Amino acid sequence: TPEAKHSNGYSNPCYGYSFMDYFLKYFLIICNLLFTVLGLLLLALGVWGLISKESFAQEKISSIGTDPMLVVLSVGFLLTVLCLSGCVGALRENRCLLKLFSATVLVLITAQVIIAIVAHTLQDQIEGNLRSGMLVAIARYQDDLDLRFITDEIQSNLQCCGADNYRDWEINIYYNCSAPGVLACGVPATCCVDPLENGTVWNSQCGVGAQLLDEFTAQSVIFLGGCLGEISRWIKQHEGLIGIIVTVVFGVQILILFITIRLLETVSVCVFMGR
Repeated sequence: TPEAKHSNGYSNPCYGYSFMDYFLKYFLIICNLLFTVLGLLLLALGVWGLISKESFAQEKISSIGTDPMLVVLSVGFLLTVLCLSGCVGALRENRCLLKLFSATVLVLITAQVIIAIVAHTLQDQIEGNLRSGMLVAIARYQDDLDLRFITDEIQSNLQCCGADNYRDWEINIYYNCSAPGVLACGVPATCCVDPLENGTVWNSQCGVGAQLLDEFTAQSVIFLGGCLGEISRWIKQHEGLIGIIVTVVFGVQILILFITIRLLETVSVCVFMGR
């Protein structure tokens, strides 16, 4: 006969459990274990990023609050705690943990729906903020390793240069044509059509003087189009896949919430029957 253990330490017979209840219980445990592992990986990535950049050094500790790796670390920590509570709650049939887990998942689902509605309503404003953010990243390219990494990844993967076009790099004091250094009137190597010299060696100087070229000549050396247009184009090309991923993720959260509520009801029935 299936038994349910309660917080008072006694085991009481419970006839409310079915095969489906057991299946859903262990399915919930496995899902939470997988997401706990994901949270731990994000947590480790965040800690590694902060340590590798020496963000805890005395001269950098004051600006750690703006470090992107802190976001990764925080998301990893919250995901680990949430999924671990759901896993332990399902395994031990602890009503307090299950209630906390289900309430948190419900809040997350609600927040995602609100964010999606707001994002759809404020598309133009979001695009303007994205442009401002990219221009800030370009202006601080040489001084902020995180912004440099993000900018390089976007430009190299989307084959673009700047926010609206390659001349946006004029706002950077090192790439400005009035700058005294070798980078003056140039663009980063990730803007180059072929940044690999002889196909093997990375040529960091391939974008030097690119802003001095006319567009016809420059197009054979660097990408002329800005990244905002390429991001928009990429989203339109992959909107079907993005829609499927969003639907699956949202559906998994709904399913987990349903299973948690079902398990919570079953545990409550067992407690009532055991009295």
